[in-house]
Amino acid sequence: MDPAARFFDLSGQTALVTGAARGIGEAIARRLAAAGARVAVSDIDLEGARLVAASINVQAGPQAMAVFLDVTRYGSVTAAVAEVLERTGRLDILVNNAGIAGRAAPLWEQTDEDWHRVLAINMTGVFYCCRAVIPHMRERRYGRIVNIASIAGKEGNPNMTAYSASKAGVIGFTKALAKEVALEGICVNAVTPAVVQTPILEQLTPAQIEYMTSRIPMRRTGTPEEIAAVVHFLASPDCSFVTGQVYDASGGRATY
Repeated sequence: MDPAARFFDLSGQTALVTGAARGIGEAIARRLAAAGARVAVSDIDLEGARLVAASINVQAGPQAMAVFLDVTRYGSVTAAVAEVLERTGRLDILVNNAGIAGRAAPLWEQTDEDWHRVLAINMTGVFYCCRAVIPHMRERRYGRIVNIASIAGKEGNPNMTAYSASKAGVIGFTKALAKEVALEGICVNAVTPAVVQTPILEQLTPAQIEYMTSRIPMRRTGTPEEIAAVVHFLASPDCSFVTGQVYDASGGRATY
């Protein structure tokens, strides 16, 4: 086992990570597998998911499987969950990471399509995935759900109204669901990164990246691995008295 993962052992557990073909999701999948979990590397980019799963299996043994998942379609979500349950017999951890930044533009230039696409992936996808796994977790009276939100959901980023609104929605959703299942052994938390060096930055302008980075006291972007480290704790059995919380990984940007 990776020394960095030994404190929050996940041996015998199964994790489903959405949007895991690259970026933060890939780092999370690798971290959880290093801690002993079987990991379903899920993504709409199935080939990318297969490459990540194969790489994990070279490094950590047969710990990962690639699963096709379009979080905007509930049928795809339920099929993915059913596949994971069929192959592993359990689903202990759900990490809702899939997301997009959307088109960078002021509100008056945003189209209906721009708005609905961001909300469908970032917000409705979280709803679909949680609804699909909760019955299994409630039956076993155990589960860990970690939703990847954003500091934009707390503070709002200009020219990113849909993204900021969707991530604020993820925060509110997390707090509400956590209260619903607090007596059933299921902990639900969110992580709010500031700007992280991932391919999602390709959707933004240099001016937007500079704006976000300038607001970080550490004056740098985060790394996917730094976000994965926070997720690891929240996905572990050690996270037993922490639920409905929002963990900032923002280099000091968050003001509340």
